Amino acid sequence: MDNGRDDRKSGALAAANIKPRNGARTIGRYTAGRDILRSTKVRQAGAIDADERSTADPDKTSFFFLDGEEHRKRRGSVAGLFAPKAIVTRHQAVMERTMEAILADLQRTGRGVLDEMSWRMAVDVAAEIIGLTESDSNVDLAHRVRAVLDNSFDRKTGLLNSLIFNAKMAVRVSKLWKQDILPAVKARRTKPKDDVITYMVQHRYSKNRMIMECLAYGGAGMMTTREFICMCAWHLFEKPDLLRKFLEDGEAMQFAILEEILRLEPVVSILHRRVAEPCQDTDGAEYEAGDLVAINIREGNRDEAVTGVCPHAIDADRAKRNKAMGSYLSFGDGPHRCPGAQVALHETRIFLDRLFRKPGIRMEREPQMTWNSYLQGYELRGAIVVCERRNQHHSA
Repeated sequence: MDNGRDDRKSGALAAANIKPRNGARTIGRYTAGRDILRSTKVRQAGAIDADERSTADPDKTSFFFLDGEEHRKRRGSVAGLFAPKAIVTRHQAVMERTMEAILADLQRTGRGVLDEMSWRMAVDVAAEIIGLTESDSNVDLAHRVRAVLDNSFDRKTGLLNSLIFNAKMAVRVSKLWKQDILPAVKARRTKPKDDVITYMVQHRYSKNRMIMECLAYGGAGMMTTREFICMCAWHLFEKPDLLRKFLEDGEAMQFAILEEILRLEPVVSILHRRVAEPCQDTDGAEYEAGDLVAINIREGNRDEAVTGVCPHAIDADRAKRNKAMGSYLSFGDGPHRCPGAQVALHETRIFLDRLFRKPGIRMEREPQMTWNSYLQGYELRGAIVVCERRNQHHSA
């Protein structure tokens, strides 16, 4: 392998835009970052003062922002929804069905917008897990979820801006509640299913708490997966040898390739933790109670002490050779490691495997890459893919 090769697409954009929270101590070493993420002496702290949210009132806190026993209890209650068995017996059918519909549309028109296709896949799978299955259509559900999430990223300072933000958010959240969440709640009261909505109904969650949890799951399960699919597709379109491996060397190799791309191009670049008790990492650095720590995922993922040589190159055999978890820190680590990691990997694998087996598939236009300062990660928009049209010889 060429020691000087750099396969990163988002590296320069991230380097120019990554911004730890004010006062945070940044960690770039893999083992030190992993130590902090796994420590029982730190607490969740998001990029927007998540550690300042009230954890005393469950109506104001998603389980994503809790710690300790309450977090373990609420995470454990839905862990089965993300287990390998659930993926194989339930979610994979949704993934296959959605991909068939996506490809039918692509072959009918001969072209599609990659991020819209990946968003459709992410929404359908997340909706199944959450239980948002009573909407008029998943297309409309996707629009309403995106409207709320996009609005939440558009908050500006100032009284007038705050009033405008709150008014827009109230309208969009109301639509999501009335047209998507409430119908699902009513259905689960009479016919429970194995999903998040059913759990919330059975445990008498309030309206506000239900909305908050649905948005938390939606944001985590839809937005990041959309970018992950697009980034992996971009690399595979440009690298024929890597694509050949992906299509010919079996599922294990497919997962290895996806995790290696994610190692190099993590969707979220930085994670924050607040120190609750004095502790230290394996590098000997000491942290006092109250310290804010920023774990730089990108730096940790290219730490040669654990990745080996050529950390900026895509090497599908890297994780196997190093006997390491292929995604490294890209899904986080410790008690807050992304619960949907395996779901995301499976839907990305199915999406790309089916897409790249279509005759004539190619990328006509590369995506435009921008930075989401709220999530501290890249966004890919506007990539156009084309393929042979179905029954093209019958068209005028």
